[in-house]
Amino acid sequence: MASRRDFIQRGVGLTAASFLSVPLIGCASSSAPLRHSNMTNTTPKPAKQMARASEQSAPSGSGMMDPPPDIFDAQALDLEFWLRPRTIEVVRPASKERAKLLYWKDGEIIQSAYEDLCHLMRDVNGGNEARSIDPKLFETLWGTQAFVQRYGIDSPLEILSGYRTPASNAKLREAGVPAARQSLHMVGRAADIRLANLNAEVLGGLVKSFRQGGVGFYYRAGPRGGWIHADTGLQRTWKG
Repeated sequence: MASRRDFIQRGVGLTAASFLSVPLIGCASSSAPLRHSNMTNTTPKPAKQMARASEQSAPSGSGMMDPPPDIFDAQALDLEFWLRPRTIEVVRPASKERAKLLYWKDGEIIQSAYEDLCHLMRDVNGGNEARSIDPKLFETLWGTQAFVQRYGIDSPLEILSGYRTPASNAKLREAGVPAARQSLHMVGRAADIRLANLNAEVLGGLVKSFRQGGVGFYYRAGPRGGWIHADTGLQRTWKG
């Protein structure tokens, strides 16, 4: 197994805790028509800041916290994690949009925030057409971001691709871009994502551990690395 240094680009710590393995808490989908409202930043109640540790394990008796594990596993989460309000921070590099939205609280979707998230996930390369996005996908995206925040990795989730029109998906295929003929992007059930300070292998491993659908690993050279495809279809993995 590769070491933490191969995966995490900065050292952080986590307070010791006991976790229970629990399934994701589902949220009801919305049947209301999409409309785009003005995006507003919703500031959640400040969470307890996690103390940072050095990359090296601290000497005994130093008071430093243990470093995070080499591999993140979303099945090691307690029920309290899934019951708390869900605020997600996302950025769309293609359109230079950024938003931080509280979209789920007390077991219910906040409709206006959900609609803003769907707008952010629109096809920016296909006429800016939008559609309803599977709430289960937002569950995985939020869970991924909230999980790594526990280790001090507090970066917005980059959405490289969300919804795609069939025409836009076909153009990508013609240009040689890896896009499935029956891509779940075309029905609002997939996203291509990236997260600063995690490489594609670790990010993909974390998304896979949610067990909510397919995960594609796309490795690319360069300072920004690759990306991960996440969807709510059948559980499967592949490399592209």
